[in-house]
Amino acid sequence: MPNIKVQKLHPAAQLPRYAHSGPYGDLAADLYAAEAVTLAAGATLAVPTGIALEFPATHGALVEDRSGLAMRGITTLAGVIDPGYRGEVRVVITNLSTATVEIKPGDRIAQLRIVQKIEAQFEEVSALAETPRGAAGFGSTGS
Repeated sequence: MPNIKVQKLHPAAQLPRYAHSGPYGDLAADLYAAEAVTLAAGATLAVPTGIALEFPATHGALVEDRSGLAMRGITTLAGVIDPGYRGEVRVVITNLSTATVEIKPGDRIAQLRIVQKIEAQFEEVSALAETPRGAAGFGSTGS
């Protein structure tokens, strides 16, 4: 289990926390707004969390939607936090609904999923190996 240091940058900031822990607990920890924000219909804003994180070099994080907000048309964008980033975590949120959304300090706005860093080596080739799926993309499974 990686140890992630958290620095509070704002008095209203809350540390990320898991709502359910243990063997069948949550995959991601909740992130909280540190400031009040009004998100107009169709708008995109970076919502401050008031925290900075220090990951070990082997880990980073992905910022993901909360399912309850996603069902209301509130979604996150641009959610990669690299191990070397030490600035404030801001959650980029878009309001896809037709109504203005008020976010208050302490509201859960996203989930923080800790991931292990795997650095790949990319090799340019003239052709790729064939597979049964091939280049079939969106909708290729019939759904």
